[in-house]
Amino acid sequence: MDVPVTKRCAVTSRRETEKIEIQLLLEAIFLRYGYDFRQYSKAHIRRRIRRHLELSNMENISAMQHRLLTDYDFFQMLLYDLSINITEMFRNPSFYLVIRKHVVPVLATHPFIKIWHAGCATGEELYSMAILLKEEGLFSRLQFYGTDFNDLVLQKAKEGIIPAKAIQEYTRNYQQSGGTHSFSDYYTARYERALLAAELKKKMLFANHNLVVDQVFGEMQMIVCRNVLIYFGKELQDRVIRLFYDSLCRGGILCLGSRESLRFSSLHDSFKQLVETEQIYQKKY
Repeated sequence: MDVPVTKRCAVTSRRETEKIEIQLLLEAIFLRYGYDFRQYSKAHIRRRIRRHLELSNMENISAMQHRLLTDYDFFQMLLYDLSINITEMFRNPSFYLVIRKHVVPVLATHPFIKIWHAGCATGEELYSMAILLKEEGLFSRLQFYGTDFNDLVLQKAKEGIIPAKAIQEYTRNYQQSGGTHSFSDYYTARYERALLAAELKKKMLFANHNLVVDQVFGEMQMIVCRNVLIYFGKELQDRVIRLFYDSLCRGGILCLGSRESLRFSSLHDSFKQLVETEQIYQKKY
């Protein structure tokens, strides 16, 4: 049965109104607070805003816009929802196996190794890399930089606390990633949480850095930014890849997520894919 024309028009009208409201909301966030989500994936932004609208029990997106302009705490809650905070220790163990086999020999050629985890969220994957490189004998030469634009998740990353309920899963990930010790060597369990080893934190510096608007971040031997670019539009992806290119030393390593690629980037020819089974690239020049 065909949908009546009037009903189709009403649905289209609601969608167009929502699209305009979202555009105005993102513009308001940028003008008021300096965070630029205007080139993020429209589908990702729409899902997050709809979710926050439901949780906050507000009538519409326009009402949300008015409140975030006048209520900084409300904006912080929305900012957390718009952030990409999905992470876990040794996520996708096959990635870490490849790092051990193919990337460690490259890193070992450098007298000092600087590694940037961009969009590090609460830091689990950064701590995972620290454990791996400690086991591979490179720890004394390391300096890690963990960055995110969300200060709330950065604080959690600095604390290095993981939920005790996740230990079993994280232990399994660690074992599958080629861990050579016991995962329990790297944390101290306390009631419902576990504190990661203080020794790991000594090699880490955390800073607020926004991939959308901030500039080059030093000269790195490796950059890890997994499953962040998929939330960006094409133009923004290109800008961030250029940022990574400019932040890498010659021969530096770029690690992206399993659903990300440099295939359609304007800088595709400036990298070679180091490992075909993973999105790990090496800067040519």
